Amino acid sequence: MHFLVTGGAGFIGSHLCEKLIHLGHRVTCVDNFNAYYDPSIKRHNIRQLVKQPQFRLIDGDILRWRRMRDLFFDEIPDAVIHLAARAGVRPSIKNPRLYQKVNIEGTLRLLELARTANVSKFIMASSSSVYGNNKKIPFSEDDNVDFPISPYAATKKACELLGYTYHSLYQLPVTCLRFFTVYGPRQRPDMAIHKFTRCIVEGRPIPLFGDGNSRRDYTYITDIVDGILKAIEKCEQYHIYNLGESQTTILSRLIALLEEAVGKPAKIQWLPSQPGDVAVTYADISKSKNELGYYPKVPVKKGIPQFVSWYLEELSGGTGR
Repeated sequence: MHFLVTGGAGFIGSHLCEKLIHLGHRVTCVDNFNAYYDPSIKRHNIRQLVKQPQFRLIDGDILRWRRMRDLFFDEIPDAVIHLAARAGVRPSIKNPRLYQKVNIEGTLRLLELARTANVSKFIMASSSSVYGNNKKIPFSEDDNVDFPISPYAATKKACELLGYTYHSLYQLPVTCLRFFTVYGPRQRPDMAIHKFTRCIVEGRPIPLFGDGNSRRDYTYITDIVDGILKAIEKCEQYHIYNLGESQTTILSRLIALLEEAVGKPAKIQWLPSQPGDVAVTYADISKSKNELGYYPKVPVKKGIPQFVSWYLEELSGGTGR
C-alpha cells in the first residue's frame, strides 16, 4: 500500500513511517519542519528513512493547497495518516488563532483532498485532551466531550466533527485516534518525561506545576504505533478509539521512576497549576480491544528505563537530543 503520512518526521510519525517501510509499504511523508522545536531534531528522526527507496519526503505545509492537491493527484495514496498538528495545551492558549488555522483548517483541506481523490482510508490523530476535566474515569469514547479547557483540545474535537461530516456526506471512511500521553524514544523535548529526564541528568530543578498529585495515562510509542496499524486495517465507516495504556501514574511516582533510571535524585521547583492542565487522564480501551485487537504491552515501569536508556545513548553520541 501507499501511505501519505502528515507530520511524518515527528515523534509518532517517524516511528510509524519506519514500521510501514519495514512492513513493505511505500510512504510519502509531509512535514514542514516548523520551529515549534528545533527542526534538526526531526531531520535526525528520519535520517535513516530518507535512504530508503520506498520513502519519499515532501518538505511542505498542509496549508499550501496547490502543492497538496498536486501531491494527492500525482499518485493517489491508498490511505492518509494525518498526524500533523500544532501541539501543546499551554502554547495554544497563547496563540489560539494559529492552532485554529493549522489544526482545523489543515484537517479540513486534507479531508477535502481525500474526498476528491477517492482515498479509501483516512486516519487522524486526536487527543485525550478532548475529555477536559471529565469527572468520570476511565474516559470512554461515549463520554460527553463538549467541554474542552484549551484551544488545542477544542481544535481536536472540531477535527473529529469534521471527520464525521465527511463520512456522513461522502462516505469517506474516517477513524479518529485519541492518544493518551505518548512517550518513548524521540519524544518531543518539551514533553514532561523528556524535559524531566534532561533536568535530572543536568542537575537542574524540574518545574512541577500543581501539587504533584496529577495522574496521566502514559502510553509507550510502540503500543501507539501498533494501535495505529490496527486502526488502518479496520478503518471503515466512522469510528473513534482511545489508544492508551489504561493505567494511571501519579506525577510523584513518575519522578521516582526517572530518578531510578537515571541514577540521580531530582531537584524540584514547585509552581502554581497552569490553565488548561487537567487533573487526570485515564483511557477506557475496551472498545479498542474488542474492535481493533489493541492490547498495550509496555507498562510505564518498563517504558521509562527504555526511554532513559535512549536519551543517555543520544547524549553520549553528541546529538544532545
